[in-house]
Amino acid sequence: MRYLCFVYCENGRLETQSPAELEACMGEQVDYFAQLQRQGHGIAAHALQPPETATCVRMRGGRVSITDGPFAETSELFGGFFLIEAKDLNEAIRIAQQMPAARTDCIEVRPLR
Repeated sequence: MRYLCFVYCENGRLETQSPAELEACMGEQVDYFAQLQRQGHGIAAHALQPPETATCVRMRGGRVSITDGPFAETSELFGGFFLIEAKDLNEAIRIAQQMPAARTDCIEVRPLR
């Protein structure tokens, strides 16, 4: 079964890290995903650009509405994801808890339909 692991980071936390700290963190994530791929669990993983680069598109009553940036103010921001293969939710949780991002961020594990 496939699970999407959403990585939510505290708003503003990444801006407080030095470039070296951010590079080390990203390197750990890349290494962990490579390990998941070797084990047959890793399907896809990507970090996202900052929320201010987002564009929201809505269709209401046949009219399009386009707005810049995130829709809601929140203390946690969607920073990236891992798409994984796991036999069940327990295995998906085990994989998520070993993600380097789990030490500082929230990992939401959700099965795909």
